[in-house]
Amino acid sequence: MRRTTGTFLLSIFADTALSQSCPDYSSYAQQRHEPYSSGKHALSYQRPSPSCRTFNSTLIESTIANISSAITDPDLARLFENSYPNTLDTAIKWHGTAASNPAEELTFIITGDIDAMWLRDSTNQLQSYAPLLTASSSPTSLASLYRGAINLQGRYLLTAPYCNSFQAPPESGIAPAHNSAADSDRVVPGYDRDQVFECKYELDSLASFLEISASYWGATRDLDFFAAFHWVAAVQAVLKTARAMTTPTYGEDGVVLGSPYTFIRDTTRATETLANDGLGNPVGRGTGLVRSAFRPSDDSAIFQFLVPANMMFAGYLGKAAEIVAALEGEGKAPGGLSKEMKGFADDIRAAITQHGVVSVVGADGGAETIYAYEVDGFGSANVMDDANIPSLLSAPLLGYLDRDDPLYQRTRERILGQNGNPYFMRGPAINAVGGPHVGPGMAWPMASIVRILTSDDDKEITDTLKDLVSTTDGLGLIHESINTFNPSRWTRQWFSWANGLFGQMIIDLHSRKPDILKKSFQ
Repeated sequence: MRRTTGTFLLSIFADTALSQSCPDYSSYAQQRHEPYSSGKHALSYQRPSPSCRTFNSTLIESTIANISSAITDPDLARLFENSYPNTLDTAIKWHGTAASNPAEELTFIITGDIDAMWLRDSTNQLQSYAPLLTASSSPTSLASLYRGAINLQGRYLLTAPYCNSFQAPPESGIAPAHNSAADSDRVVPGYDRDQVFECKYELDSLASFLEISASYWGATRDLDFFAAFHWVAAVQAVLKTARAMTTPTYGEDGVVLGSPYTFIRDTTRATETLANDGLGNPVGRGTGLVRSAFRPSDDSAIFQFLVPANMMFAGYLGKAAEIVAALEGEGKAPGGLSKEMKGFADDIRAAITQHGVVSVVGADGGAETIYAYEVDGFGSANVMDDANIPSLLSAPLLGYLDRDDPLYQRTRERILGQNGNPYFMRGPAINAVGGPHVGPGMAWPMASIVRILTSDDDKEITDTLKDLVSTTDGLGLIHESINTFNPSRWTRQWFSWANGLFGQMIIDLHSRKPDILKKSFQ
C-alpha cells in the first residue's frame, strides 16, 4: 500500500485545540455538563467540542449515531456516546512523522492526565476501533493512527524493551514528563529518563505490540508497512527479551543466577517494588513459562509466572508469526523467524497446561481444576484474578481459548464468586473484580465490561450493564474503580482505555445480542 509522505502534525482538530479556549479535560471530566440525558441518572455530556478533540473521524461519528439509535435507554445511550470516542476526543496527544524518515508515521497516545504512552494502554485504546479499521493511506484515517502507534511502539521496544511506559517522541515537541515515583528507582538494565517514563517490566507490554500488529495486519493485509521500517527488528527484540525472562532463579547446582531484569523502588507499598533486592520471589527451572515482574495493573507480581500474561503472549505471538511468514515469503524477514515464534508460542501453551492449571476445592466439596493467576514453578500458586487486562476473565479475548472452554468456564465461575477470588468486590452499588492497585472494596468497571464480553447469558449481561449505567456518579464516563457501597467514591475520572472498551462492548452487543440494547436500565 502506498502511504502519504512528508512531515505532518495532524491538525484536523485545528489549532484552537491547543489554545486556552479548550478546557483541561482532567478538570472538565470531573464536572457535569448539559445537555443531560433524559433518564433517571441524568448523565452529563462529556465530549469536548469538535475543535478541541484530538482526532476527528467521520467514521466514528457515524458509528456513534448508528449504534446510539439502536439503544432504547437514554442513560445507556449517553454513556456510549461519551465513552466510545474518548481516546480520539482526548488522548491522541500527537500524530506526525519521524524526523529521520517522513514516510514513517508516529502516534503518541496518552491514557489520561499523564503525558506518557504505555505500550499496553495505547494498544487497547486503539483496539476499541479495530472493528472499523480498514486499509487507507490517508493520514486522517484510523489506519494511520494504527501505523503510527506500531511504529512508535517499535521504536520504544528497540530503545528499552524491559520498560512499560515512555516519553513523547522528540519530534512532537512535548517535554518529557517527570515521574516523581520513579526518582528513587534502581533498575537493571538502566534507561534514559528522557525516553522512558517508567520501567516496570511486564510481559503484557511485549504482547501488546504483537496484538496491535496482528490487528492491523488482519484488517488491512498491508505487508509493505511491516517491511518498511523497523517492525521485524522490534519483533526480534520482543523475542530476545521474553527468552531472557525464562531465566530461573537457581542453576542446576543451586547457584543463584543473574537476572536480566531487576527493579528496586523506595516505597511504602509492597506492590511498587520487587522482593529480594529487586529479583522478585524465586521461580523454578524448566517450566517453559515467561516471567513478568509486574502485572498489567503495574503492581508487582507475587509469583512471576503470570498466567494471563503468558496466555496473551502465546496467543499474539502465534498471530504475529503469520505476518513474519508472509515477509519471509518475500525475502523481507530472516528465514526461520516465523517458525521460532510459532514454536515458542506452542511451548508456552504447553507450559500453561502443565504448570498453570491447579486443583482447588469446588462448590460441592470435591476437587476441580482451574487456571491459577500466578505460579512459581515450585508448586505454589496464587488463585485470584485482577481487573486489569490481561486477566483470567479476559482469556477468550486474548486469542488464547474459546469462551465455552470447560476449564475457562470453571475458572470464570470461581473468580466471579464471593468465595473464589479475594479481589471480587461485592456491594449494593456494583459487583465486579477489583485488585490490589486500588484495594479492597473498590470494583473495576473494566472487569464488568470484560464479564459482558465473555458472557452469553442475557441476565448476567443485563444485570452487569445496569451496574455500569448506575455508577458513573452522574458524570457519564467509565471510572477506573468504584466503591461497591458508595458510587460517589471512585478513582480516575479520565481513563480512556476503559471508556473505549465500554464502547467496544456495546458494539459487540449490537452485533450478537441487539435485543439487550432495547431494554430499559432505569
